[in-house]
Amino acid sequence: MPYENSPLLPQNESTIITLEYGLKTKPETSIYDRFTPARKRMILTLVSLAGMIPLFVIGSFVPCIPQISRDLHTTGSVVNLAVSFYMVSGAIGNLTWSTYAGFYGRRPIYLIVLPIFAAGSVGAAFARSASELIIFRVVQAFGGGGGMSVGAGVISDIYGVEQRGAAMGIFFAASLMGPSLAPIVGGLAARYASWRVLQFALGLCGASLFAAVLLLLPETSWPRTRGIDKFHEAGEPIDTWRTWLRNPFMHISIFRSPNVLAVCLAGAFTLSANFALLIPLSYTIGARYNIKNEVLIGALLLPGGLGSALGAPLAGRLSDRTLVGWREKRNGRRVPEDRLRAALPGALILVPVSVLLSGVFTRYVEGTTGLLLNMACLFVSGIGADVVLTPIAAYNLDILHRRSAEAYAVTSALRHCITALATASFLPLINGVGVLATNAIAATVAWIGFVLLCIAIRYGERMRAWVDVGYSIESEY
Repeated sequence: MPYENSPLLPQNESTIITLEYGLKTKPETSIYDRFTPARKRMILTLVSLAGMIPLFVIGSFVPCIPQISRDLHTTGSVVNLAVSFYMVSGAIGNLTWSTYAGFYGRRPIYLIVLPIFAAGSVGAAFARSASELIIFRVVQAFGGGGGMSVGAGVISDIYGVEQRGAAMGIFFAASLMGPSLAPIVGGLAARYASWRVLQFALGLCGASLFAAVLLLLPETSWPRTRGIDKFHEAGEPIDTWRTWLRNPFMHISIFRSPNVLAVCLAGAFTLSANFALLIPLSYTIGARYNIKNEVLIGALLLPGGLGSALGAPLAGRLSDRTLVGWREKRNGRRVPEDRLRAALPGALILVPVSVLLSGVFTRYVEGTTGLLLNMACLFVSGIGADVVLTPIAAYNLDILHRRSAEAYAVTSALRHCITALATASFLPLINGVGVLATNAIAATVAWIGFVLLCIAIRYGERMRAWVDVGYSIESEY
């Protein structure tokens, strides 16, 4: 049975790694050892900051929606569309940049996407109408879209399977510090400056991160695995149209895998339920308890962000331990679906029950007591969302290791599209059937996700045998 220190490449490729990276080791050294632990932590920090960008932008935008609607002379529902368009554009960005990351490598893509994000942020700051705001938000999201998918690919490049869950947990935790801090930052900006100042600040952050990546981030792709490497080996020119015009949707074929599709839908349904609490908060909890101050609206979002930031590292370590524990029960045999068992409590209880209870509390409990109970629901839902999403993300990296960035991108894209549709429907649903009924619908959708996870766990090995989309060999998971 191969373990994490087993060679994952033929001996000649291990020798190339040793020569290229100057490793003073034998050819049998694992490819994951080419970076020191300190260098890995530095890399993880950079990609986590890049992953924070898209989530920070969403979180900081929500408290500003009422002010933006007044400033641009439109309605909250129209401005809320900017959130939905942002998610869809981010999904397309995920697909596009992961495709190019597989061809050119991780580092060049970061050096392209961060300036695009910065330009979109500055453009949004100058928007004079809702349509202009949406256009620049699309540019902003397209540039920020590579942060999560390429970051997941980097983690898959440098961490072995039994540390990957913990690394993904740290990545998600750092990334989700964005939703923890963003609501307060957005509320302060809306209250004491303006939402436009916030967009300028986001552009400055993008430019600063670009400088850090330029100076500190190495290329992490495995040697001789990038598309450009294959062009070099074949002696073909790299300035042909084939190297520049690449279909960003080419990796959607990964969804031929019933495993990937099932767990992706489970994650999307869970996240949509969580967003049912977060996105319309100004018009639900804020309206119910007569909170109109933008800073206080931002503070209401803080428990959800803190829950996410705490839940992600816990979920990552729990998924690693679950995988190892079940491997011992199976006498050393690894089954990647065992990692998904760590997601079940979040999908069954933490997210749907907290969403449903929030609807009940908003409807029937008044005053400070109702507000505090809703804060508790936001916190628990934030933890639950990451208890579900972190094991799912690590699972996809496990079973599709050589297509890690692409796998994360297509699953993230579908998740973004589903949550975008859900986000666009929240306010009309709330206006039509009320907060409690809307939350009940969201909770039911989350429970459907739980059923899909159970199917993937129970029949995952059999389902992987139906169609091969480039699954990892056993030594890679």
